[in-house]
Amino acid sequence: MSGFKSLFKQTFIYGLATVLPRMLSFLLVPLYTTKGVLSSVGEYGKVSIIFSWFVIFNVILSYGMETAFFRFFNKEDDQEKVVGTSAISLIVSSLGFFALAFLFKTQISALTDIKQEYISLVIWILLLDALVIIPFAWLRAKGKSMRFALLKIASVAVNLGLNIFFLIYLKKWAENSAFFESVYIPNFEINYIFISNLVASAVTLVLMLSFYFKIQYRFDNALFKKMMRYAMPVLIAGIAFSVNETFDRILLDYLLPEDIADTKIGMYSACYKIAVFMTLFATAYRLGIEPYFFSHAKSENPQKNYALILEFFVAFGSVMLLSIVVFADVLKPYIVRSEEYWEAMWIVPLILIANLCLGIYHNLSVWYKVTDRTKFGAYISVFGALITLALNFWLIPIMEYRGSAIATLVAYTSMMVASYYYGQKYYPIPYDLKKMGLYLLVSSAFSVISFYAFRENYIVGISLLLGFVLMVAMLEKNRILQIIKSK
Repeated sequence: MSGFKSLFKQTFIYGLATVLPRMLSFLLVPLYTTKGVLSSVGEYGKVSIIFSWFVIFNVILSYGMETAFFRFFNKEDDQEKVVGTSAISLIVSSLGFFALAFLFKTQISALTDIKQEYISLVIWILLLDALVIIPFAWLRAKGKSMRFALLKIASVAVNLGLNIFFLIYLKKWAENSAFFESVYIPNFEINYIFISNLVASAVTLVLMLSFYFKIQYRFDNALFKKMMRYAMPVLIAGIAFSVNETFDRILLDYLLPEDIADTKIGMYSACYKIAVFMTLFATAYRLGIEPYFFSHAKSENPQKNYALILEFFVAFGSVMLLSIVVFADVLKPYIVRSEEYWEAMWIVPLILIANLCLGIYHNLSVWYKVTDRTKFGAYISVFGALITLALNFWLIPIMEYRGSAIATLVAYTSMMVASYYYGQKYYPIPYDLKKMGLYLLVSSAFSVISFYAFRENYIVGISLLLGFVLMVAMLEKNRILQIIKSK
């Protein structure tokens, strides 16, 4: 059990590295949804659509190299060769993308229906973000979690600060100062949002430049081919995953009537953010355990530890799910400031359950990563993406954004089930399926009852929550005590 104490410490640090920056950026949601900051709910919808494209292209530009880096950094004797090969690969591909994107930005603008001025900013941001992929992966591989955390926090702090300056203070100061009046541009809010992002990305790259001065630029073609064979299924899985995660906004824009599309997307995207707590928990957990999975793959009976790791994740995640659902209406005024967005609160329990299932899927994915069967990750993610696309095309014309929420839940649940099935076939892990199933089903059922049948009835909601927490505590108390007592 001492290994778990170390794992949880590492997860906590990576949690800080991930949760704190995202909590800082999370403050942008109440900023954007405050009346008067953006001209309308539809403006936030436009921003959400652009960020959806961001997610897709970030995956394409990393093309699975980060995951391949972790795998071969732990696998190869010559780690410097792995660092040099992956760094050179990302530099060349990023600069190539940059050149092509600028060359064809007019066509990209026409295809995506996004203004060219936004496209230019987005291209620069994507380049800068791609160039820090391997430096950040190197920090994680070297166990430099505190530096990783500080750099992530610094980046988002710059982004947050500039957003506040541009969207709130610049306009106010322009009314009383000739200098700021000359700088301020009316109706330029979306540009300001992406300029803030661009400056933050540039600052991050500058802070990480020392990495590029200290590594050995050795490109091994044979190693590169092996890394790409490993990475390609990860890329396909990543693209499919980004379709699951963000393509619903793009489809809402495409399938809804033009006069309401941006507004509905703005509502949906804002209320979707209330589920960010589950996403942060799952991401922090994944960042902490991913190096652990690879480093312990050759230890004696790693499957037993993998099973316990997932059990703890499901237990903690289920408690978090029900807690957020019970208090969703207490949280909403602090996260989504304007009542104009609250119509979409209906989606919150479904998105929370979906993200818990996604977190379980990521934990289950250990089997294909440590056995080098990454093609199964691609198969499963493509399977989920097809479900997402099919259900969105079917349900959006009938149910608008509610259809997208249902599609997300069905897709992530299907991916979770498929990964478990194939994992038990190729790399059996002794998961306690009855206990984990109990946690997931009871917390989901209590969430649905609390929100849809007894919404804002806190006597019922808190009673359900306390009863569930007591059940989990009784079932897990022995293992928790073992971890606490271990050295």
